[in-house]
Amino acid sequence: MKKPNVIIILTDDQGYGDLGCMGSSDLKTPNLDALAENGIRFSSMYSASPVCSPSRAALLTGRYPGNAGVRAILAGHRKASGLTPKVPTLATALKKEGYATGICGKWHLGLKEECRPNSNGFDEFSGFLAGCLDYYSHIFYYGMADGGSNPTHDLWENEEEVYSNGEYLTERITRKSVDFIDRHKDEPFFLYVAYNAPHYPMHAPEKYLERFPDLPWDRQIMAAMISAVDDGVGEIADTLKQFGLYEDTIIYFQSDNGPSRESRNWLDGTEDPYYGGTTGKFKGHKFSLFEGGIRIPAILSWGNNITPRTVDNAHIATDIFPTILEACGADTDKYEIDGVSLLSMLKGTADCTHEYLFWEMEDQTAVRYGDYKLVINGHLTEDEGVAAPVWLSDLSKDPGEKINLAGDMPELCEQLKKAALDWRNGIENTWDEKFAKNYSLTL
Repeated sequence: MKKPNVIIILTDDQGYGDLGCMGSSDLKTPNLDALAENGIRFSSMYSASPVCSPSRAALLTGRYPGNAGVRAILAGHRKASGLTPKVPTLATALKKEGYATGICGKWHLGLKEECRPNSNGFDEFSGFLAGCLDYYSHIFYYGMADGGSNPTHDLWENEEEVYSNGEYLTERITRKSVDFIDRHKDEPFFLYVAYNAPHYPMHAPEKYLERFPDLPWDRQIMAAMISAVDDGVGEIADTLKQFGLYEDTIIYFQSDNGPSRESRNWLDGTEDPYYGGTTGKFKGHKFSLFEGGIRIPAILSWGNNITPRTVDNAHIATDIFPTILEACGADTDKYEIDGVSLLSMLKGTADCTHEYLFWEMEDQTAVRYGDYKLVINGHLTEDEGVAAPVWLSDLSKDPGEKINLAGDMPELCEQLKKAALDWRNGIENTWDEKFAKNYSLTL
């Protein structure tokens, strides 16, 4: 049996509602919509965290962020610990199966040598290490206004710093991805395409802005940035088809978390939040454990190997690691993972579910159990109102988490609260021993 190629495409801070196939009427995403039309569209896929680094660690390792060694920790500025080789990545696992492995784009899982891509299973790295960059100069400016570090150039080919001043970063990531496919078309490969769009700073060439002349400025720039990504997805798909690889390639797409409301989006020193991203019908945004922070657009394409359809059952990004390993013929029992393989569901032979799904973010903890979801200390922005310390929702009837059932269902509330806190305590009880000495990075 021929091993399938694997491509994971990740966007950054893209909301659930910011994709045509997820209900957007003002964005244009024909290439991603085509993947959904011919593959699996997940209506209830979750990121394992509402913020970049932990969500990426979970996707690449199949573990909850805390079990992967990358928790979001509030200590003056938001920080997270880095990923190290003690936790195998999907690249590490597939490399053992004879795959060429590469990443093009954003890493954001550590700066020290042992935390970098080439130390964590990737043969090739073309991209940047920090959480965000100027799209044209490729300079990291984050934290300057708060007295943080000086501007730092951050563009790499493996361990060598390279310069490509003026090249739009989204287009560079696509170009490097296509080149990787070209060079490895005669062997099985795993390519991780980590776009940083539509994460701030909000930059897009005029040719993409011109596609949306009637949108308000904040929505126009968001639409343009996502349109550039969509063009890139189209180029990647066309390259696979050109080489006769499309039918034998698993393409999985998702956003890392919900849309940002951070004032840095404007780049003008104001404190006004950015409203360009949309969460669809959900409340909460990036950094929040309400649905808008963690329910994400997600698509899986695999040629004629799967039946196109929408999957409504709840799944989480930790499931992608075991799903891909099983599809590639690897032994998943060798790995310590929290996800479950979705391969039987993709093939239409059986469903795959979790009894509980869990999340943590700073002082927030959440759990989903069937249709019910409990959020403890949930964060909302000022315009969204104030959430009760314990919030219970029935997502089948109230996907927007507008009605708090905690007082009406006290027994279920206590059951879920105990499950969530027991899970979190299990992580915290082993955290210092396993991961506390990992290197920190700013989220």
